[in-house]
Parts: sequence; structure tokens; C-alpha cells
Amino acid sequence: VQLVESGGGLVQSGGSLRLSCAGSGFTFSSYSMRWYRQAPGKEREQVAFISSVGGSTNYADSVKGRFTISRDNAKNTVYLQMNSLKPEDTAVYYCNAGFGSKSHWGQGTQVTVSS
Repeated sequence: VQLVESGGGLVQSGGSLRLSCAGSGFTFSSYSMRWYRQAPGKEREQVAFISSVGGSTNYADSVKGRFTISRDNAKNTVYLQMNSLKPEDTAVYYCNAGFGSKSHWGQGTQVTVSS
């Protein structure tokens, strides 16, 4: 099982980034997917959720209206479009795949938003 995030980087406040997370070694389309983030000195927090077939999504209040989660099951990939980025969005972003008691994590990608 592998989840590989990409798309992180350094961006100015107000800018945009799109994160990708490619899964392999499991039945991607059966898993709900989540994006989490962890800033230095803070606990990991869930940012966004998408159901296995993509019909249901939800977001943390702090990113609602700015971030959009989507998935392409044909490509075994989940995305996080991040717009209107703020310095407080700076964190390592992780994707997570969940199915019942199974849970898989990626290695994370750094997002840094400068003011």
C-alpha cells in the first residue's frame, strides 16, 4: 500500500496550490479519502473528506469556501485545490485512505504560505 502526495511548495498569501495524492496497492475506489495537516507545534487536524464515490464532502471551518477536495478513481488520485491561501495554512499536508478499520497514510507534503 502506498500513498504519495505531491504539489506542495512555497506560495504567497492569496495564492493557490493543488495537492495530489496517488494511491496504489489497494482498491482506491472503495476507500474514503481525507486530507489532514499538521503545523509545527500543533496537533494534526482533518481538513477535508470525500466519500469513496465522491458524492459526499466536508471541510474544516477554517478552510471552507477556499479548499476543494475531489477524486478521480480512474487515476487512483485525490486532489486538494487550495485557493486564497493564508499564512496560517502553512503545514505538512497528509492524505489518508480509510475503509472500515483500515487506514493508510502518505508521507506528507510541505505547504508554506508567506505573508
